[in-house]
Amino acid sequence: MMPLFRRYSFCVPRLVLLFAGLALAFVIGVTIHDAMRRHPENLPWTPLSLSAPIGRFTGAKMARLTEDAPNCRQLLREAGADFAAAPPVTAGQCGYTDGVRVTPNTMLVAGFEPAKPTVACPVAAALLVWEREIVRPAALRHFGTPIKIIEHLGSFNCRRIAGSPNWSQHATANAIDIACFRLADGATIRVRDDWNGEPARAAFLREVRDGACRVFTTTLSPDYNKSHADHFHLDQTRRLRSACH
Repeated sequence: MMPLFRRYSFCVPRLVLLFAGLALAFVIGVTIHDAMRRHPENLPWTPLSLSAPIGRFTGAKMARLTEDAPNCRQLLREAGADFAAAPPVTAGQCGYTDGVRVTPNTMLVAGFEPAKPTVACPVAAALLVWEREIVRPAALRHFGTPIKIIEHLGSFNCRRIAGSPNWSQHATANAIDIACFRLADGATIRVRDDWNGEPARAAFLREVRDGACRVFTTTLSPDYNKSHADHFHLDQTRRLRSACH
């Protein structure tokens, strides 16, 4: 018969490993619970909130709104956005059923010019978060004054991608082109003029471009090609990995 001390010496390491495993599982559980409570935007399984800071999975959650227009509109309401649902549009291969008319209250800025654009709801959701979390803080940091107007070159446009047989995301209002930011003090920062211009303006434009990459699946800037020398193209194409240029 095996002596008792030998049997105990055989069992003790297993007990130590068991308790160590339980302790590790407890620590991991507490860490995840704390992360869910303090930073739910950084976890892939938590619901999207348009009122929350941008997290690691915010962009992926935004992209999924392209398949859930009712939820997208509900999220806008929960974020306090005052928006108008646009009537469906059908124009051959083009059109949209989830259009949202962007108003000043939707975006929490003074407005869009030259007109209130109609965009697919996921684009409106991303614009709201981008403006609040990226554009507004960047303007205050670089210029000490808030954004008043965001100028755009349009959203819905029944056309194909230049030089390609594929339809543009503009054909379903799933994109918008941003050309200029006007500040409350009257200053203007234009993509065309300031991308390689005065350092503070150039830094601001790159900061808001990089920030757009966190909430839009496609962000194209002057770094992409000459066709985008005067604007940022922002869209919510469903893709495995975001395109940021």
